[in-house]
Amino acid sequence: MEKIYHYLEVATVKIGYYIPRLILALLILWIGLKIIKKIVEWTRLSLERTGFTENLTPFIISIVDISLKIGLFLIIAIFFGANITGFVAALAVVGFAIGMALQGSLGNFASGILILTFKPYVKGNRVKVEDYYGVVEEIGIFNTKIITEDENTLIIPNSKITDSVITNFSEIGATRIAVYIPTPYTESFPRVKKLISEALNEIPEILKNPEPIIEIDNFDTHNVIIAVRPYTKPDNYWIAIRKTRALIKKVYHENNIKIAYVEGYQLGEIAE
Repeated sequence: MEKIYHYLEVATVKIGYYIPRLILALLILWIGLKIIKKIVEWTRLSLERTGFTENLTPFIISIVDISLKIGLFLIIAIFFGANITGFVAALAVVGFAIGMALQGSLGNFASGILILTFKPYVKGNRVKVEDYYGVVEEIGIFNTKIITEDENTLIIPNSKITDSVITNFSEIGATRIAVYIPTPYTESFPRVKKLISEALNEIPEILKNPEPIIEIDNFDTHNVIIAVRPYTKPDNYWIAIRKTRALIKKVYHENNIKIAYVEGYQLGEIAE
C-alpha cells in the first residue's frame, strides 16, 4: 500500500507540475499561431502594396510562415525543458552541407530574388545582356528566358545577369540604331547628309523625334566614316535597321555616290 501511495503522490506531483505547463503551452501555441497568421497576412499585404512581383510573393510568404512556426515550436520545446542545442547544431551542419553542394544554384537563386525585387527588367522588355539581345519571355528564380529575333530561346542563369551590364531598351521607349558608311573624301558630306536625311522619312519605323543623327564618325586613311543614327521603338529595332541599310544603298545608287571598299584602296559604283 505504501508503494501505491508513493506512486500516487509522485503522479500527483507530476500532474500538478506538467498540467499547468501543458495548458500554458497550448495557450502559447494558440496565441502564437494567431500572431503568425496576422504577420503572414500583413507581409502579403505589404508586398502587394509595394508592387512586389507575383512570382516571388508566395515564396516569401511561405518562408516567413514556416520560419515563424519553427521558432514557435522551439519556444514551446524550451518551455518544457527540452535541450535543443543538439538539434540546432545538427540543423546548422545540414544547412552548411546543402549550401556547399548547391552554391551555384544558391547564387542563381539569390540573383533571382534581386532581379524580382528591384526589377531591372520585366516580362516583355527588350533587353541586351552582354552579347545576348531579345525580348524577356519569363523571369524565374534561377534563370531568365529571352527570345531572340531569330526565335531562339536563351536560358540565362540569373547570376550571370546580375554580374553583367543590362541594357533595357524598353525602359526609355526609344532606341538608337547605327549604320556606318565608308565614303570617299571626294564626296560632299552636306549633300550625302541631306539625301540620307530626306530618305529616312520614308521609313515609318524611324521616329521623327528625336531626330536622326547623321555625322562624321571618324577619318580613315582613304575614306570618311559617316554614321547614320536614327531612333526607333525597341520592338521595331531589327526592321528599322534593315530598312535603313537598304535605303542607304538605294540613295547611294540613285545619286551616283561612290563608296570606299576593299580596305579603302579603290572606289566603285554602287549597284542597284
